[in-house]
Amino acid sequence: MSHASQFTWDDLQFFLAVARTGQLSTAARQLRSSHATVSRRIDRLEFALKVKLFERNPRGYVLTAMGTRFVETAEKMEQETERLRADLADGSLSQRGLVRLSAPEGFANFFFATVLPQFAARHPHLALELVTIQQIMSLSRKEADISVVLDEPKGGPYFAEKLTDYHLQVYASRDYLARAAPISTRDDLLNHPFISYIEEMIFAPGLDYLGDVHPRIKPQFQSSSIFAQLTATRNGLGLGILPYFFACRYPELVRVLPDEIDLKRHYWITCHRDLKQAPRVRAVIDFLRETARSEDACFIPPYIGTARKAKAEV
Repeated sequence: MSHASQFTWDDLQFFLAVARTGQLSTAARQLRSSHATVSRRIDRLEFALKVKLFERNPRGYVLTAMGTRFVETAEKMEQETERLRADLADGSLSQRGLVRLSAPEGFANFFFATVLPQFAARHPHLALELVTIQQIMSLSRKEADISVVLDEPKGGPYFAEKLTDYHLQVYASRDYLARAAPISTRDDLLNHPFISYIEEMIFAPGLDYLGDVHPRIKPQFQSSSIFAQLTATRNGLGLGILPYFFACRYPELVRVLPDEIDLKRHYWITCHRDLKQAPRVRAVIDFLRETARSEDACFIPPYIGTARKAKAEV
């Protein structure tokens, strides 16, 4: 028996995981395996094929020219295998595995967490990791399979699609407004303490919105966490700029200068092009797209439609 006949489809799955991530540890996590097992499987495959598929260096595993060619063959086999599985199983059983989703804290906690029961019911065989740390996770290093981001990625081998618009306004607690100086113009905002992000920790241009409210605002309380900002605003510490889709849940919060201030921002969904057609990744992207559209009213305040209508009548 030749060595080439001694590798299995299982070995090719290990090969593709390392080829896509460049890291044994990340591949091991995705495959629910160990670092040592992944390394052993790659060594066995190279021995069986009598060819070097990866260059090993301190930063990880980099495909050789032959390894890059072999990816195409392995991916064709993967697609055929997935197609066969889909034919043999019902829709939910064909999507298996682990998906790591990175998303901003507000989106993750106040939107995605609320629809997780629907996701689990639809995809019982998919395990999900939700990362909400306040930084952009690197898709190029495959730290996340899918990311929800505030700004469209520019360049690179990425798939990106706008998920939804969302709106932000200035809010304050009823108690705060009852004891504070009145606010009737934007300049009046300068007489009030503001709650905002720590400037040097703003991880996306879309979050740099204080200047859009008033160029001379200097925040008094700053936090890298939008949840901490929400809590401080609810507790009457000052004025906060918050997304409508979760500020509207708290009856103690009131919009400030509602006819003047409305900021529109966007959520984008993005992933590495290599991963877009993987059934587990496609299942999460399709779910996010569908639920964001079905929950459109959650992100778009009712008064936006009213304002548009009033403007059109004028």
